[in-house]
Amino acid sequence: MELFALFSTAFLVGLSGALMPGPLLTVTVEESTRRGSGAGPLLVLGHGILELMVVILLLFGLGGFLTHPGVGRLVAVVGGVVLIWMGQGMIKGARAGEVQLQLTGDAPANLTVRPVWRAVATGGVISLANPYWLLWWATIGAAFLTQAARLGAAGVVSFFSGHILSDLGWYSLVAAGVAAGRRFISQRFYRYLIMACGIFLLVLGFLFILAGYRGPLSV
Repeated sequence: MELFALFSTAFLVGLSGALMPGPLLTVTVEESTRRGSGAGPLLVLGHGILELMVVILLLFGLGGFLTHPGVGRLVAVVGGVVLIWMGQGMIKGARAGEVQLQLTGDAPANLTVRPVWRAVATGGVISLANPYWLLWWATIGAAFLTQAARLGAAGVVSFFSGHILSDLGWYSLVAAGVAAGRRFISQRFYRYLIMACGIFLLVLGFLFILAGYRGPLSV
């Protein structure tokens, strides 16, 4: 019962975080219009690999390092720069007509579909670029992990499984919804959508940099 309670709690807490708009949600929308419903699981795979690495580091006592104000500020600034770079790339591609909506499983002749590894890597990079993601794991995530570790390896597995399944479920649902609606979206609307996603990442990037310069972040 303890393992099930831990799994359920981790799932619900993880889902509450996944439901909040952020960089990963924005990239999921953008990638789903190109790749289809498979974009969600691929992005979450990269996200999950990164989170698994953080869990291992926390188990080895790196929580104090992650909560150091200097680390948080550095991640905020570097992450902001990465988001700005990705955002301006989206905007530039949309304005130049270099991005087009993929309506079927096969890519149009003039559209280069991103390789699978790039979608997976993007899931990890976009997560690492979000300083609030790292702060969550250094505080709330570390607290949950401490409780899970008391139940041994089974507790850690239950906690991580519940957490990552919440991400997988939500982003897969978002990707499937976007993919299902692609046939009703015009190329012009698609370009505006990508530009909007790019602008959102730009704004987040500047906010992260500003937060990094102002001082320690808070959840």
